[in-house]
Amino acid sequence: MKILVAMSGGVDSSVVAHLLARDGHELIGVQFHLWSDPLAPPLAQLLPSKCCNAQTVARAKKVADDLGIPLQRIDLSDEFKAAVVDPFLESYKNGLTPNPCIGCNRSIKFGKLLSLAEELGCDALATGHYARIAFDESAARFLLLEAVDATKDQSYYLYGLSQEQLSRILFPLGSMEKTDVFKLAAEFHVPLPEYYSESQDLCFFPEKEPHDFLDRYIDPNPGDIVDATGKKHGTHRGIHHFTEGQRKGLNIGGLKIPLHVVRKDISANRIIVGSKEESMRSACSASDLRWVSWVPSQGTEHTFDARIHSLGNRVRGQMVHDGTTLRFQFERPLLGVSPGQSLVLYRSEEIVGGGVIAV
Repeated sequence: MKILVAMSGGVDSSVVAHLLARDGHELIGVQFHLWSDPLAPPLAQLLPSKCCNAQTVARAKKVADDLGIPLQRIDLSDEFKAAVVDPFLESYKNGLTPNPCIGCNRSIKFGKLLSLAEELGCDALATGHYARIAFDESAARFLLLEAVDATKDQSYYLYGLSQEQLSRILFPLGSMEKTDVFKLAAEFHVPLPEYYSESQDLCFFPEKEPHDFLDRYIDPNPGDIVDATGKKHGTHRGIHHFTEGQRKGLNIGGLKIPLHVVRKDISANRIIVGSKEESMRSACSASDLRWVSWVPSQGTEHTFDARIHSLGNRVRGQMVHDGTTLRFQFERPLLGVSPGQSLVLYRSEEIVGGGVIAV
């Protein structure tokens, strides 16, 4: 099989390339360069992106050379800026808490790269994601499943993939534990720095948290922090720095109980705070629905597990949808149900679909 392998220069994609080469496949490696913040501090710009720097470029080239396969490097900066960064900033301006990795997977990693695979005559695209794909012969459809290693599972970010995309994707690491991947990396002599750490932060700005990045692109607009009665407890430095359920960073002291963000009043530029119990949600709505393999019947209550964060605990509940929006009733109240994040539905190990949590 002729396979395009996404090679970031990290341990996962490097092991994938070695595994596929060992199995006798014809490989073409590809490494993409994404947009990085030109307004970042000068010292930070020495590391243009957490996934696209001189070290990762050199490691990907070393693996490709060791395997004797071609390695293409393509610049997707403009596409990434338009499809991922701009919507990310616009969402924050509108008071949402977006998840850019989901859009990136859909449009860049499994959009642009699958198109490139087709151009190069490849039968499939392989990546180092921790998830699994199975084929249900009885229904003639592809299923997206959680990874075996629950601590590395990335299925939450992949619920937006289509059947056509799933039919052309390979996840060789989905059935492996991370410890086994490291053992294979040693066996394959994958080049890694002495102190290897994986980046789990957003890749297009150098800081660990997005606050400085947001301040570079969103004008500050201070406003009041109030409780449900309208009593003022403080002043915020920009509503884009806060999300539902948040406790730290409010800079409110002298109270008997810690306060959490209950909701954001965008029109009045206010943050409403309250007790932890007040900020918890028993239900939420979601739009921009995506179904992976099958569409649950409309107007009927279905029982699923759900996640509101990538590695958050799954919570059982009941879902009903009308084809455009869904309503999910949690069996226990949750903290941090944030508009802009995704609600992803699971049936056992299968990812059913999901949507973007609505205001």
